[in-house]
Amino acid sequence: MANSGPNKMPRPAPQPPAPDSAAMPPATWAKRTGFRPKFSGETNASDSGQITLTPPPQAPASAQAKSRPPDSNLDLEAARPRPGPTSNGEAVVAKDRAKKKEREGKKEEHTPPPVRTRKDSDGGKNLGADREGSRRAVRNDEASAVDVLPQSVLDDDGVMFRNSHMKYELRDSPGLVPIGLYGIQHFLSMMGSLVLIPLVIVPAMGGTYEDTANVVSTVLFMSGVTTLLHISFGSRLPLIQGPSFVYLAPALAIIHSPEFLGLNGNNFKHIMKELQGAIIIGSAFQAILGYSGLMTILVRLINPVVVSPTVAAVGLSFYSYGFPRLGTCIEIGVEQILLVIIFSLYLRKISVLGHRVFLIYAVPLGMFITWGTAFLLTESGVYSYKGCDASIPASNIISDHCRRHILRMKSCRVDTSHALRSAPWFRFPYPLQWGTPVFHWKMAIVMCVVSIISSVDSVGSYHASSLLVASRPPTAGVLSRGIGLEGLTSILAGLWGTGTGSTTLTENVHTIAVTKMGSRRAVELGACLMIILSLIGKVGGFIASLPEVMVAALLCFMWAMLTALGLSNLRYSEAGSSRNIIIVGLSLFFSLSVPAYFQQYGVSPNSNSSVPNYFQPYIVASHGPIHTRFGGLNFILNTLLSLHMVVAFLVAVILDNTVPGSKQERGVYVWSEPEAARREPAVSKDYELPFRVSRIFRWVKWVGL
Repeated sequence: MANSGPNKMPRPAPQPPAPDSAAMPPATWAKRTGFRPKFSGETNASDSGQITLTPPPQAPASAQAKSRPPDSNLDLEAARPRPGPTSNGEAVVAKDRAKKKEREGKKEEHTPPPVRTRKDSDGGKNLGADREGSRRAVRNDEASAVDVLPQSVLDDDGVMFRNSHMKYELRDSPGLVPIGLYGIQHFLSMMGSLVLIPLVIVPAMGGTYEDTANVVSTVLFMSGVTTLLHISFGSRLPLIQGPSFVYLAPALAIIHSPEFLGLNGNNFKHIMKELQGAIIIGSAFQAILGYSGLMTILVRLINPVVVSPTVAAVGLSFYSYGFPRLGTCIEIGVEQILLVIIFSLYLRKISVLGHRVFLIYAVPLGMFITWGTAFLLTESGVYSYKGCDASIPASNIISDHCRRHILRMKSCRVDTSHALRSAPWFRFPYPLQWGTPVFHWKMAIVMCVVSIISSVDSVGSYHASSLLVASRPPTAGVLSRGIGLEGLTSILAGLWGTGTGSTTLTENVHTIAVTKMGSRRAVELGACLMIILSLIGKVGGFIASLPEVMVAALLCFMWAMLTALGLSNLRYSEAGSSRNIIIVGLSLFFSLSVPAYFQQYGVSPNSNSSVPNYFQPYIVASHGPIHTRFGGLNFILNTLLSLHMVVAFLVAVILDNTVPGSKQERGVYVWSEPEAARREPAVSKDYELPFRVSRIFRWVKWVGL
């Protein structure tokens, strides 16, 4: 007992010595590990969501453990040290604790990291990983590699998307009824992207409301067919195919080319045949780009810093059309856009039977409610003016009173089109329904360039969606196969006459993240139902009868979403890097300023008065600044340099691939290696072609696993 006094207590064992800062100064550590502070508060995005692939076995596990240095943390595929498990400056502490964990449990280290499957994620229990890096540091290398994936994939509430957060994943097939309901939900949530483009281009071509209804039915039919083809023989990801806004601006430029401006009357079929020919040639070029393997070379130049401003420029390019059209009937337009904003933002967390109905169906709900309001106002006589008839062309109206109100009547009333009344109950879209396509080389070259922009957009969608629903990102060969098939399906769209090519819709990623539905079986069933729906002529008639102001209001929301989705690709790179900030800023600014110069060059206030003000930017081919002896070359250069997305792509791709920057800083897309993908059954099942079709393409190594 005498030895138990306070002065005789045994001295505690000395604490482990702290890391010697002289041996590893901060600058040297940062240089060796590639660590960069995230001033923007983002999580580590060094590998663009890469899941570290299993290296090929070269020696038994015991031999590897003996020869492996204690501080081995190399990412062999990325050819650099794997970044630390945290991004908030706690990587040094995390590294020391990771070493301790390795010494305590070397058995875990001997087991090669498995493929991330449906049950591999932690169910979102580490939502505070970015703020509590020390908790993540004690995990083994396997968990650290898996955690790279969801760090930058967040929903609207900041919830990390892991496979465990998805209700149905890529290969899930829970039953006919559930996947049928989810498939319909998936297509309805993207209805705005599918049907709004025909409501813009058909009237611009001089088509009637009946023509608009027929094109809408054709678009729905081709969307179902091309989606089935893409899921079966393309990238095999649950991505809906349809008319992309990438094709809208070049289509309007072709529609308003000089040779068509002098035509009178209904020129819909004549201009549509010219548009079909250009789409077919441009789509054939895209198919060659994919199936020849050239896409595997081009994809090395495409990274988040390139995709982000390019896609954002697509949405920003239509600012002159949005609110100017909405203002023609301000009460209906404002109601429409406010309803969509309220549903998608303020009511987004409200769930009904486990579904966020307001967030998922914001566009259809807002459309039906606003249409009902416009119908009541029309029937009550609010938009009726004595002696005025909205069906009479404005050029034939003599009364000044009617001339003042004719635009308001056409924009607000729901009975001016008569499309719903005259549409048949059954109509089957067929190829060459508008006539034989007409081919002109100058328009075809414009569409070839646009197909490259469409491929850039699809690359970003493939990568982001694979992080949500698949075991690993696709290989470069699978990506090329998807781009090649998009070219073939766009040829079909050109033959059927949709007015645009068929490509992966950018909104797919947002829809998958919101609905948490990644099953390709559900999307396939939804595509079949969309084909059946397209055969009902009244559906196309109803959509064609939407007031023009409602279409403009919905487009304002869709283009804003497209811009935001484009900019969201920066989460895979270091958005706080001055290099990336300058590149993206220059790309966006010049994408607005350079086309403005081309569009305003040589325009007098009273010129081309027959073209509405909101279509004036697309008549640049007739007055652009480039004048050479070759008229076709003038058309190509003036048209391409007046397209915002083309300028943004050129500036971004040149700067991103010439300005020095690390792979981590640039957020370089890392695709799965073919050898590693073939060894993993989960990856093979995700991307392998069905019905043993892949055996036919085994000799073509660049379009498959």
